[in-house]
Amino acid sequence: MLSFCNHHGKQGRREFLRVGGLALGGLTLPGLLSLQAQAAGSGTLLKNKSVIFLFMHGGPSQIETFDPKMTAPSGIHSVTGEVTTKIPGVTFGGTFPRLAQLADRMSVVRSYRSGDSRHDIKPIVHKDTLNANLGSLYSRVVGANHPENGMPTNAVLFPQAIDDKMLPAVTQFGKFDSHGLMGSAYAPFVPGAGGDMQSNMSLSISPNRLDDRRLLLSKLDRARWAAEKSETFAASSQLQQQAFDVILGGVSRAFDLSQEDPAVVARYDTAPLVKPASISTRWKNYKRYIDNAQSLGKLLLMARRLCEAGCGFVTITTNFVWDMHADKNNAGVGEGMDYMGVPFDHAVSAFMEDVHARGLSDDILLVCTGEMGRTPKLNSRGGRDHWGNLSPLMLSGGGLNMGQVIGQSDRHAGGPQTEPIERKDLVTSIMHTLFDLGELRITRGVPNEVVQVATAGTPIPGLF
Repeated sequence: MLSFCNHHGKQGRREFLRVGGLALGGLTLPGLLSLQAQAAGSGTLLKNKSVIFLFMHGGPSQIETFDPKMTAPSGIHSVTGEVTTKIPGVTFGGTFPRLAQLADRMSVVRSYRSGDSRHDIKPIVHKDTLNANLGSLYSRVVGANHPENGMPTNAVLFPQAIDDKMLPAVTQFGKFDSHGLMGSAYAPFVPGAGGDMQSNMSLSISPNRLDDRRLLLSKLDRARWAAEKSETFAASSQLQQQAFDVILGGVSRAFDLSQEDPAVVARYDTAPLVKPASISTRWKNYKRYIDNAQSLGKLLLMARRLCEAGCGFVTITTNFVWDMHADKNNAGVGEGMDYMGVPFDHAVSAFMEDVHARGLSDDILLVCTGEMGRTPKLNSRGGRDHWGNLSPLMLSGGGLNMGQVIGQSDRHAGGPQTEPIERKDLVTSIMHTLFDLGELRITRGVPNEVVQVATAGTPIPGLF
């Protein structure tokens, strides 16, 4: 692991840059980039897409999000009401007015079920994914870094990526940066405070000394001027230059939101929507509710910037805020959707509008779901409890078919009425967006276990 440290001036925490797994087998950075460049040019395996997986940790209600069931009895139907969408006859929960007007740019799956009601981080990390983040499986195929600029191909964004004063990541239900059987070289890059990988990436060398080494290398290369005329040495020189560019932090600008148009940052910003003073301090999750409101929009903006720079898989989570029992820890669904639903509506709609304006809608797939759904019937306190038989799922972009509802729930939103969409189907749909699965099966060097995970399910009907 490697980063660049400037001892002659203060450097922001996002100037740290992963170069990724370079010590394995004595492989040098130019050598790694060379191998990846060869892989990138072979076949039609890669579809040149990116995935942003917005994990709604805690288990969001399917009813107050995308399936309000207002014809069901009181105590079952959405406590936030409903809003009409651009899809005729389809409504969303009442805290999603902006998303309702963008329904033609998304597909909502109303027959998806996560399969159990346990707090964990499925399907992003689970035994079915070899106990690795899905992005680590992606990196195992394409390499830990982009072959042209060194951008990590797999990243996880927590609130501390935006502000290191926010609470650390919740890890008691699973580690989002798990690499499982893939090996530590393919662990997600975690920008911001608390990232294990960043603590192992310090290279104590000043910019001037690094420039001196570049000059030395240049002189050595000139001494071999005759050999450099060959294509092999020309390519080697290009890769060495690329390695320096990676180390010197060009890619790190993608992690720096000050590089973004202030108007765009303002459109994404969810902090003004839910003031800390408006959140009840009776809930033990009070500080996490604040972190969610202050970070969600900017996390999505950072994810978009990473994808533009070459990152293929980005996981976002705002730390376990969707658990709406109305117990001592968590608000009920009515109050909770004011804290979570309002920022979610604002941030996700900002993202969808932004990527559309930039012509990136077909290039980036956004997936929004959690580890489970909530009980159809409200509990006595106005909350909903754990429920694994139906879960909300929304997808947007990626060149897939949008503007539709896939599948139907039963009349009380307690289970699928049509053929269930399972966890493995979602995983296969994500992998099918990133790869040609037929090519993946025959690509040399791809572990059989990765192929099995990628092809275990059936792509969600109607998306492709």
